[in-house]
Amino acid sequence: MATRKTTTRDMTSGNIAKQVLLFALPLMLGNVFQMLYNTVDSIVVGQFVSTEALAAVGSTTMIVNMLVFFFNGFSIGASVVIGIHFGAKNEEKLHRAVETTIMATFIMCVLFTAIGCLGVKPMLRFMSTPDDVFSDATVYLRIYFAGFSGLLIYNMGSAILRSVGDTTRPLYFLILTSVLNIILDLVFVLVFKMGIEGVAFATIISQFVSAGLILLLLTASRDVYRLTWNDLAIDGRIMKHIFTVGLPAGIQSVITAFSNVFVQSYINAFGSSCMAGWSCYNKLDQFVMLPMQSMAMASTTFVSQNMGAAQPERAEKGTYITTGLTLLITGVIVIALQVFASPSVRLFSQDPEVIRYGVLFIRANVCFLLFNCVNHVVAGALRGMGDSKGPMLIMLLTFVALRQTYLYFMTRYIANTPLTVGIGYPVGWVSCCLIEAAYFLLRRKKLLYRYRT
Repeated sequence: MATRKTTTRDMTSGNIAKQVLLFALPLMLGNVFQMLYNTVDSIVVGQFVSTEALAAVGSTTMIVNMLVFFFNGFSIGASVVIGIHFGAKNEEKLHRAVETTIMATFIMCVLFTAIGCLGVKPMLRFMSTPDDVFSDATVYLRIYFAGFSGLLIYNMGSAILRSVGDTTRPLYFLILTSVLNIILDLVFVLVFKMGIEGVAFATIISQFVSAGLILLLLTASRDVYRLTWNDLAIDGRIMKHIFTVGLPAGIQSVITAFSNVFVQSYINAFGSSCMAGWSCYNKLDQFVMLPMQSMAMASTTFVSQNMGAAQPERAEKGTYITTGLTLLITGVIVIALQVFASPSVRLFSQDPEVIRYGVLFIRANVCFLLFNCVNHVVAGALRGMGDSKGPMLIMLLTFVALRQTYLYFMTRYIANTPLTVGIGYPVGWVSCCLIEAAYFLLRRKKLLYRYRT
Protein backbone atom coordinates (compact mmCIF):
# COMPACT_ATOMS: atom_id res chain seq x y z
CA MET A 1 0.00 0.00 0.00
CA ALA A 2 1.33 3.46 -0.92
CA THR A 3 2.28 5.74 1.91
CA ARG A 4 -0.14 8.64 2.30
CA LYS A 5 1.41 12.00 1.53
CA THR A 6 1.21 14.27 4.54
CA THR A 7 1.75 17.96 5.22
CA THR A 8 1.86 17.51 9.00
CA ARG A 9 4.95 17.88 11.20
CA ASP A 10 5.45 15.37 13.99
CA MET A 11 7.44 17.22 16.68
CA THR A 12 7.79 14.25 19.02
CA SER A 13 11.21 13.26 17.65
CA GLY A 14 14.28 14.85 16.05
CA ASN A 15 16.40 17.89 16.88
CA ILE A 16 14.34 20.23 19.08
CA ALA A 17 15.78 23.57 17.91
CA LYS A 18 15.42 22.55 14.26
CA GLN A 19 11.84 21.36 14.78
CA VAL A 20 10.85 24.58 16.57
CA LEU A 21 12.47 26.85 13.98
CA LEU A 22 11.04 24.96 10.99
CA PHE A 23 7.63 25.31 12.60
CA ALA A 24 7.98 28.91 13.76
CA LEU A 25 9.69 30.61 10.81
CA PRO A 26 6.80 30.20 8.34
CA LEU A 27 4.44 31.18 11.15
CA MET A 28 6.56 34.26 11.87
CA LEU A 29 6.51 35.31 8.23
CA GLY A 30 2.79 34.63 8.12
CA ASN A 31 2.23 36.84 11.15
CA VAL A 32 4.27 39.59 9.48
CA PHE A 33 1.98 39.50 6.46
CA GLN A 34 -1.12 39.36 8.67
CA MET A 35 0.14 42.42 10.52
CA LEU A 36 0.51 44.16 7.16
CA TYR A 37 -3.28 44.31 6.84
CA ASN A 38 -3.73 46.98 9.49
CA THR A 39 -0.24 48.44 9.12
CA VAL A 40 -0.68 49.14 5.41
CA ASP A 41 -4.02 50.75 6.26
CA SER A 42 -2.16 53.06 8.65
CA ILE A 43 0.60 53.87 6.15
CA VAL A 44 -1.85 54.65 3.34
CA VAL A 45 -4.12 56.90 5.42
CA GLY A 46 -1.15 58.57 7.11
CA GLN A 47 0.57 59.38 3.83
CA PHE A 48 -2.42 60.03 1.56
CA VAL A 49 -5.41 61.00 3.75
CA SER A 50 -4.64 62.89 7.01
CA THR A 51 -3.11 62.75 10.49
CA GLU A 52 -6.64 62.51 11.92
CA ALA A 53 -7.36 59.47 9.74
CA LEU A 54 -4.11 57.85 10.91
CA ALA A 55 -5.08 58.50 14.53
CA ALA A 56 -8.55 57.04 13.81
CA VAL A 57 -7.16 53.76 12.42
CA GLY A 58 -4.64 53.52 15.28
CA SER A 59 -7.25 54.17 17.95
CA THR A 60 -9.39 51.26 16.69
CA THR A 61 -6.66 48.65 17.16
CA MET A 62 -7.38 47.98 20.83
CA ILE A 63 -11.11 47.55 20.18
CA VAL A 64 -10.54 45.05 17.38
CA ASN A 65 -7.94 43.22 19.48
CA MET A 66 -10.39 42.62 22.34
CA LEU A 67 -12.57 40.38 20.15
CA VAL A 68 -9.70 38.89 18.15
CA PHE A 69 -7.79 37.98 21.31
CA PHE A 70 -10.80 36.30 22.89
CA PHE A 71 -11.32 34.23 19.76
CA ASN A 72 -7.62 33.43 19.63
CA GLY A 73 -7.93 32.01 23.13
CA PHE A 74 -10.50 29.57 21.77
CA SER A 75 -8.17 28.75 18.86
CA ILE A 76 -5.34 28.05 21.34
CA GLY A 77 -7.59 25.59 23.17
CA ALA A 78 -8.50 23.90 19.89
CA SER A 79 -4.88 23.65 18.76
CA VAL A 80 -3.83 22.11 22.11
CA VAL A 81 -6.61 19.49 21.98
CA ILE A 82 -5.94 18.63 18.33
CA GLY A 83 -2.18 18.58 19.00
CA ILE A 84 -2.60 16.12 21.88
CA HIS A 85 -4.69 13.75 19.73
CA PHE A 86 -2.22 14.12 16.87
CA GLY A 87 0.71 13.30 19.17
CA ALA A 88 -1.22 10.29 20.51
CA LYS A 89 -2.02 9.19 16.90
CA ASN A 90 -5.76 9.12 17.70
CA GLU A 91 -7.29 10.04 14.32
CA GLU A 92 -10.92 9.51 15.38
CA LYS A 93 -10.76 12.04 18.19
CA LEU A 94 -8.69 14.39 16.04
CA HIS A 95 -11.43 14.31 13.37
CA ARG A 96 -14.16 15.06 15.92
CA ALA A 97 -12.07 17.91 17.33
CA VAL A 98 -11.72 19.49 13.87
CA GLU A 99 -15.46 19.31 13.11
CA THR A 100 -16.32 20.67 16.57
CA THR A 101 -13.85 23.52 16.16
CA ILE A 102 -15.17 24.64 12.77
CA MET A 103 -18.82 24.42 13.83
CA ALA A 104 -18.12 26.51 16.92
CA THR A 105 -16.22 29.02 14.77
CA PHE A 106 -19.24 29.63 12.54
CA ILE A 107 -21.41 30.28 15.60
CA MET A 108 -18.83 32.71 17.01
CA CYS A 109 -18.61 34.56 13.69
CA VAL A 110 -22.27 35.53 13.94
CA LEU A 111 -21.97 36.48 17.61
CA PHE A 112 -18.77 38.52 17.31
CA THR A 113 -19.91 40.38 14.20
CA ALA A 114 -23.06 41.51 16.03
CA ILE A 115 -21.12 42.53 19.16
CA GLY A 116 -18.57 44.44 17.10
CA CYS A 117 -21.07 46.36 14.97
CA LEU A 118 -23.30 47.30 17.92
CA GLY A 119 -20.45 48.29 20.23
CA VAL A 120 -18.54 50.70 17.98
CA LYS A 121 -19.76 54.08 19.27
CA PRO A 122 -20.00 53.17 22.98
CA MET A 123 -16.42 51.84 22.97
CA LEU A 124 -15.03 54.86 21.11
CA ARG A 125 -16.76 57.16 23.61
CA PHE A 126 -15.42 55.09 26.50
CA MET A 127 -11.90 55.64 25.12
CA SER A 128 -12.44 59.42 25.08
CA THR A 129 -11.84 59.50 21.33
CA PRO A 130 -11.47 63.17 20.24
CA ASP A 131 -14.14 64.73 18.02
CA ASP A 132 -11.76 65.24 15.08
CA VAL A 133 -11.08 61.47 15.03
CA PHE A 134 -14.45 60.03 16.13
CA SER A 135 -16.24 60.05 12.75
CA ASP A 136 -13.41 58.36 10.82
CA ALA A 137 -12.90 55.76 13.57
CA THR A 138 -16.62 54.92 13.55
CA VAL A 139 -16.70 54.43 9.77
CA TYR A 140 -13.56 52.26 9.78
CA LEU A 141 -14.75 50.01 12.62
CA ARG A 142 -18.25 49.47 11.26
CA ILE A 143 -16.94 48.29 7.91
CA TYR A 144 -14.23 46.21 9.57
CA PHE A 145 -16.64 44.39 11.85
CA ALA A 146 -19.07 43.75 8.99
CA GLY A 147 -16.35 41.56 7.47
CA PHE A 148 -14.99 40.20 10.75
CA SER A 149 -15.92 36.61 9.94
CA GLY A 150 -13.20 36.34 7.31
CA LEU A 151 -10.48 36.99 9.88
CA LEU A 152 -11.95 34.57 12.43
CA ILE A 153 -12.35 31.70 9.96
CA TYR A 154 -8.84 32.12 8.62
CA ASN A 155 -7.34 32.27 12.13
CA MET A 156 -9.13 29.10 13.21
CA GLY A 157 -8.24 27.20 10.05
CA SER A 158 -4.62 28.20 10.58
CA ALA A 159 -4.81 27.01 14.21
CA ILE A 160 -5.97 23.58 13.02
CA LEU A 161 -3.07 23.32 10.58
CA ARG A 162 -0.66 24.66 13.18
CA SER A 163 -1.66 22.00 15.70
CA VAL A 164 -0.49 19.28 13.31
CA GLY A 165 2.70 21.14 12.43
CA ASP A 166 1.73 22.72 9.09
CA THR A 167 2.63 26.43 9.08
CA THR A 168 3.77 26.72 5.47
CA ARG A 169 0.56 26.78 3.45
CA PRO A 170 -1.19 29.40 5.62
CA LEU A 171 1.89 31.54 4.89
CA TYR A 172 1.25 31.29 1.15
CA PHE A 173 -2.34 32.43 1.62
CA LEU A 174 -1.26 35.39 3.75
CA ILE A 175 1.34 36.51 1.21
CA LEU A 176 -1.30 36.42 -1.52
CA THR A 177 -3.99 38.25 0.43
CA SER A 178 -1.56 40.81 1.91
CA VAL A 179 -0.46 41.77 -1.60
CA LEU A 180 -4.14 41.94 -2.56
CA ASN A 181 -4.82 44.23 0.43
CA ILE A 182 -2.00 46.60 -0.55
CA ILE A 183 -3.26 46.80 -4.14
CA LEU A 184 -6.86 47.40 -3.06
CA ASP A 185 -5.77 50.03 -0.48
CA LEU A 186 -3.99 52.05 -3.16
CA VAL A 187 -6.75 51.61 -5.74
CA PHE A 188 -9.58 52.56 -3.36
CA VAL A 189 -7.72 55.54 -1.83
CA LEU A 190 -5.72 56.96 -4.75
CA VAL A 191 -7.97 56.08 -7.69
CA PHE A 192 -11.49 56.08 -6.22
CA LYS A 193 -10.74 58.64 -3.45
CA MET A 194 -12.63 56.56 -0.85
CA GLY A 195 -10.45 57.67 2.08
CA ILE A 196 -10.71 55.66 5.28
CA GLU A 197 -13.65 53.66 3.88
CA GLY A 198 -11.39 52.40 1.11
CA VAL A 199 -8.76 50.90 3.42
CA ALA A 200 -11.48 49.24 5.51
CA PHE A 201 -13.10 47.62 2.46
CA ALA A 202 -9.69 46.52 1.16
CA THR A 203 -8.99 44.78 4.47
CA ILE A 204 -12.24 42.83 4.74
CA ILE A 205 -12.19 41.75 1.08
CA SER A 206 -8.68 40.37 1.54
CA GLN A 207 -9.68 38.60 4.76
CA PHE A 208 -12.65 36.92 3.10
CA VAL A 209 -10.35 35.65 0.35
CA SER A 210 -7.99 34.14 2.96
CA ALA A 211 -10.96 32.52 4.76
CA GLY A 212 -12.21 30.96 1.52
CA LEU A 213 -8.75 29.59 0.71
CA ILE A 214 -8.26 28.02 4.15
CA LEU A 215 -11.70 26.34 4.07
CA LEU A 216 -10.99 25.03 0.56
CA LEU A 217 -7.66 23.61 1.74
CA LEU A 218 -9.19 21.86 4.76
CA THR A 219 -12.03 20.45 2.65
CA ALA A 220 -9.86 19.20 -0.22
CA SER A 221 -7.18 17.68 2.03
CA ARG A 222 -6.81 13.90 2.28
CA ASP A 223 -4.82 14.18 5.51
CA VAL A 224 -5.85 13.44 9.10
CA TYR A 225 -7.23 16.94 9.70
CA ARG A 226 -9.59 16.94 6.69
CA LEU A 227 -12.82 18.94 7.14
CA THR A 228 -15.94 16.85 6.38
CA TRP A 229 -18.93 19.18 6.11
CA ASN A 230 -21.51 16.45 6.66
CA ASP A 231 -19.89 15.67 10.03
CA LEU A 232 -20.04 19.22 11.38
CA ALA A 233 -21.33 19.00 14.94
CA ILE A 234 -20.44 20.00 18.49
CA ASP A 235 -18.93 17.15 20.51
CA GLY A 236 -19.64 18.07 24.12
CA ARG A 237 -16.58 16.43 25.70
CA ILE A 238 -14.18 17.85 23.15
CA MET A 239 -15.74 21.30 23.42
CA LYS A 240 -15.35 21.16 27.20
CA HIS A 241 -11.67 20.26 26.80
CA ILE A 242 -11.16 23.10 24.30
CA PHE A 243 -12.79 25.62 26.62
CA THR A 244 -10.88 24.34 29.65
CA VAL A 245 -7.65 25.35 27.91
CA GLY A 246 -8.90 28.15 25.68
CA LEU A 247 -11.35 30.09 27.85
CA PRO A 248 -8.77 31.26 30.42
CA ALA A 249 -6.46 32.30 27.58
CA GLY A 250 -9.31 34.16 25.90
CA ILE A 251 -10.43 35.90 29.09
CA GLN A 252 -6.85 36.89 29.85
CA SER A 253 -6.37 38.35 26.37
CA VAL A 254 -9.66 40.24 26.42
CA ILE A 255 -9.08 41.80 29.82
CA THR A 256 -5.50 42.66 28.87
CA ALA A 257 -6.74 44.28 25.65
CA PHE A 258 -9.43 46.09 27.66
CA SER A 259 -6.70 47.34 29.96
CA ASN A 260 -4.87 48.63 26.90
CA VAL A 261 -8.01 50.54 25.98
CA PHE A 262 -7.49 52.45 29.24
CA VAL A 263 -3.89 53.15 28.20
CA GLN A 264 -5.21 54.44 24.85
CA SER A 265 -7.64 56.72 26.70
CA TYR A 266 -4.72 58.22 28.65
CA ILE A 267 -2.86 58.80 25.36
CA ASN A 268 -5.97 60.33 23.74
CA ALA A 269 -5.89 63.14 26.28
CA PHE A 270 -2.68 64.46 24.69
CA GLY A 271 -4.28 65.12 21.29
CA SER A 272 -4.26 63.67 17.77
CA SER A 273 -0.50 64.10 17.13
CA CYS A 274 0.37 62.08 20.24
CA MET A 275 -2.32 59.54 19.31
CA ALA A 276 -0.81 59.18 15.85
CA GLY A 277 2.71 58.83 17.31
CA TRP A 278 1.45 56.18 19.75
CA SER A 279 -0.24 54.42 16.83
CA CYS A 280 3.07 54.37 14.90
CA TYR A 281 4.88 52.98 17.94
CA ASN A 282 2.22 50.31 18.45
CA LYS A 283 2.49 49.14 14.83
CA LEU A 284 6.25 48.78 15.17
CA ASP A 285 5.92 47.23 18.63
CA GLN A 286 3.60 44.59 17.17
CA PHE A 287 6.22 43.64 14.59
CA VAL A 288 8.81 43.20 17.35
CA MET A 289 6.28 41.00 19.17
CA LEU A 290 5.81 38.70 16.16
CA PRO A 291 8.81 36.42 16.82
CA MET A 292 7.81 35.85 20.44
CA GLN A 293 4.17 35.25 19.50
CA SER A 294 5.19 32.78 16.79
CA MET A 295 7.61 31.00 19.09
CA ALA A 296 4.92 30.87 21.78
CA MET A 297 2.63 29.09 19.30
CA ALA A 298 5.50 26.75 18.47
CA SER A 299 5.95 26.13 22.19
CA THR A 300 2.27 25.28 22.62
CA THR A 301 2.23 22.87 19.68
CA PHE A 302 5.57 21.28 20.58
CA VAL A 303 4.59 20.73 24.20
CA SER A 304 1.04 19.49 23.44
CA GLN A 305 2.28 16.96 20.87
CA ASN A 306 4.94 15.66 23.26
CA MET A 307 2.46 15.51 26.13
CA GLY A 308 0.18 13.41 23.90
CA ALA A 309 3.17 11.18 23.14
CA ALA A 310 4.00 10.89 26.88
CA GLN A 311 7.41 12.57 26.56
CA PRO A 312 7.53 15.14 29.41
CA GLU A 313 11.33 15.54 29.46
CA ARG A 314 11.33 16.51 25.79
CA ALA A 315 8.46 18.95 26.37
CA GLU A 316 10.39 20.67 29.19
CA LYS A 317 13.65 20.82 27.26
CA GLY A 318 11.82 22.30 24.29
CA THR A 319 10.48 25.10 26.48
CA TYR A 320 13.97 26.21 27.51
CA ILE A 321 15.35 26.00 23.98
CA THR A 322 12.41 27.94 22.54
CA THR A 323 12.83 30.69 25.15
CA GLY A 324 16.52 31.09 24.30
CA LEU A 325 15.87 31.25 20.56
CA THR A 326 13.14 33.84 21.09
CA LEU A 327 15.40 36.10 23.17
CA LEU A 328 18.11 35.92 20.49
CA ILE A 329 15.79 36.77 17.57
CA THR A 330 13.95 39.53 19.43
CA GLY A 331 17.20 41.07 20.66
CA VAL A 332 18.45 41.58 17.10
CA ILE A 333 15.18 43.27 16.08
CA VAL A 334 15.14 45.50 19.17
CA ILE A 335 18.66 46.79 18.41
CA ALA A 336 17.72 47.52 14.79
CA LEU A 337 14.58 49.42 15.82
CA GLN A 338 16.46 51.52 18.36
CA VAL A 339 19.00 52.50 15.71
CA PHE A 340 16.40 53.23 13.03
CA ALA A 341 13.61 54.62 15.23
CA SER A 342 13.09 57.88 13.32
CA PRO A 343 13.07 56.39 9.77
CA SER A 344 10.68 53.69 11.02
CA VAL A 345 8.14 56.26 12.24
CA ARG A 346 8.49 58.22 8.98
CA LEU A 347 7.02 55.22 7.15
CA PHE A 348 3.70 56.23 8.68
CA SER A 349 3.83 60.02 8.80
CA GLN A 350 5.95 63.04 7.83
CA ASP A 351 4.40 65.23 10.54
CA PRO A 352 7.28 66.37 12.85
CA GLU A 353 5.13 66.13 15.98
CA VAL A 354 3.97 62.61 15.14
CA ILE A 355 7.58 61.57 14.49
CA ARG A 356 8.73 63.10 17.79
CA TYR A 357 6.13 61.21 19.81
CA GLY A 358 6.68 57.94 17.93
CA VAL A 359 10.45 58.00 18.51
CA LEU A 360 9.91 58.89 22.18
CA PHE A 361 7.77 55.79 22.74
CA ILE A 362 10.17 53.52 20.82
CA ARG A 363 13.25 54.68 22.72
CA ALA A 364 11.53 54.24 26.08
CA ASN A 365 9.85 50.88 25.61
CA VAL A 366 11.19 48.42 23.05
CA CYS A 367 14.21 47.12 25.01
CA PHE A 368 11.82 45.91 27.70
CA LEU A 369 10.18 43.60 25.16
CA LEU A 370 12.94 41.09 25.92
CA PHE A 371 11.15 40.40 29.21
CA ASN A 372 8.00 39.71 27.22
CA CYS A 373 9.77 36.86 25.37
CA VAL A 374 9.70 34.83 28.58
CA ASN A 375 6.08 35.78 29.22
CA HIS A 376 4.82 34.52 25.86
CA VAL A 377 6.91 31.37 25.43
CA VAL A 378 6.43 30.11 28.98
CA ALA A 379 2.69 30.85 28.86
CA GLY A 380 2.52 28.92 25.56
CA ALA A 381 4.30 25.96 27.13
CA LEU A 382 2.03 25.98 30.18
CA ARG A 383 -1.06 25.94 27.92
CA GLY A 384 0.45 23.03 26.00
CA MET A 385 0.67 21.22 29.35
CA GLY A 386 -3.00 21.97 29.96
CA ASP A 387 -2.56 24.85 32.42
CA SER A 388 -4.22 28.03 31.14
CA LYS A 389 -5.40 29.37 34.49
CA GLY A 390 -1.92 30.06 35.87
CA PRO A 391 -0.77 32.27 32.95
CA MET A 392 -4.18 33.95 32.91
CA LEU A 393 -4.03 34.96 36.59
CA ILE A 394 -0.41 36.09 36.37
CA MET A 395 -1.00 38.25 33.29
CA LEU A 396 -4.18 39.73 34.72
CA LEU A 397 -2.30 40.65 37.88
CA THR A 398 0.61 42.28 36.04
CA PHE A 399 -0.71 43.45 32.65
CA VAL A 400 -3.98 44.75 34.10
CA ALA A 401 -4.01 45.36 37.85
CA LEU A 402 -0.41 46.47 38.33
CA ARG A 403 -0.29 48.45 35.07
CA GLN A 404 -3.54 50.31 35.81
CA THR A 405 -2.45 51.01 39.37
CA TYR A 406 0.80 52.48 38.06
CA LEU A 407 -1.04 54.66 35.51
CA TYR A 408 -3.56 55.90 38.05
CA PHE A 409 -1.03 57.04 40.65
CA MET A 410 1.56 58.23 38.14
CA THR A 411 -0.80 60.44 36.14
CA ARG A 412 -2.65 61.85 39.15
CA TYR A 413 0.06 62.34 41.73
CA ILE A 414 3.50 62.29 40.06
CA ALA A 415 3.71 63.22 36.36
CA ASN A 416 1.04 63.01 33.65
CA THR A 417 3.13 63.03 30.46
CA PRO A 418 3.14 60.90 27.28
CA LEU A 419 6.38 59.24 28.44
CA THR A 420 5.11 58.20 31.88
CA VAL A 421 1.93 56.81 30.31
CA GLY A 422 3.90 54.89 27.66
CA ILE A 423 6.11 53.26 30.29
CA GLY A 424 2.99 51.59 31.66
CA TYR A 425 3.63 48.76 29.20
CA PRO A 426 7.12 47.80 30.51
CA VAL A 427 5.84 47.89 34.10
CA GLY A 428 3.54 44.98 33.23
CA TRP A 429 6.09 43.10 31.11
CA VAL A 430 8.87 43.05 33.70
CA SER A 431 6.69 42.07 36.65
CA CYS A 432 4.98 39.34 34.62
CA CYS A 433 8.33 37.87 33.55
CA LEU A 434 9.55 37.52 37.13
CA ILE A 435 6.34 35.96 38.45
CA GLU A 436 5.67 33.65 35.51
CA ALA A 437 9.23 32.28 35.43
CA ALA A 438 8.97 31.44 39.14
CA TYR A 439 5.54 29.86 38.64
CA PHE A 440 6.81 27.64 35.81
CA LEU A 441 9.81 26.43 37.78
CA LEU A 442 7.62 25.57 40.78
CA ARG A 443 4.82 23.86 38.81
CA ARG A 444 6.59 22.20 35.88
CA LYS A 445 7.11 18.76 37.44
CA LYS A 446 3.50 18.31 38.50
CA LEU A 447 2.17 19.50 35.14
CA LEU A 448 4.56 17.50 33.00
CA TYR A 449 4.48 14.15 34.71
CA ARG A 450 0.75 13.84 35.24
CA TYR A 451 0.54 12.83 31.56
CA ARG A 452 3.22 10.17 31.80
CA THR A 453 1.91 6.66 31.25
